[in-house]
Amino acid sequence: MERLWSPWRLSYVTGASGGDPACVFCDALTAEQHELVLTRGRFCYAILNLYPYNGGHLMVALNRHVGTLAATTPDERTELMQLTRRAEIALTEAYTPQGINIGINIGRPAGAGVLDHLHVHLVPRWNGDTNFMTVIGDTRVLPEDLNSTAKRLRPIFERLAAAEV
Repeated sequence: MERLWSPWRLSYVTGASGGDPACVFCDALTAEQHELVLTRGRFCYAILNLYPYNGGHLMVALNRHVGTLAATTPDERTELMQLTRRAEIALTEAYTPQGINIGINIGRPAGAGVLDHLHVHLVPRWNGDTNFMTVIGDTRVLPEDLNSTAKRLRPIFERLAAAEV
């Protein structure tokens, strides 16, 4: 029998019912050095998804705790798109995906896992990247741990931010 080891999921599985009601995006913002944060801007930041759909799955989140685009300021919307663009470039450079899903889920019926804190998902995709594990086993197989992903992406974000100044 083969075993698939994914120790990072233990805290999610054991805390899934009745877990901490705090906002994960607000918590990441207030942490002085959060290991999953890739870059910080004035109004937004990019962070790796702790429970990714694919390797490189990251999110661009607002600093401010608001749940809709309608509630954002023009400066927040501008930086949200600038960081999303940077994230697309970084993912393309680091992983050479054939596509990237980019999306915002507002409200639980739309698929939002974190309610009331607006964020944009970027999920790199490759031809043939769907497999039986996700469909049958409800399990995702990731080829790289999150710390390695962060080490790969951070220097690219730094370079892109410096080039835009």
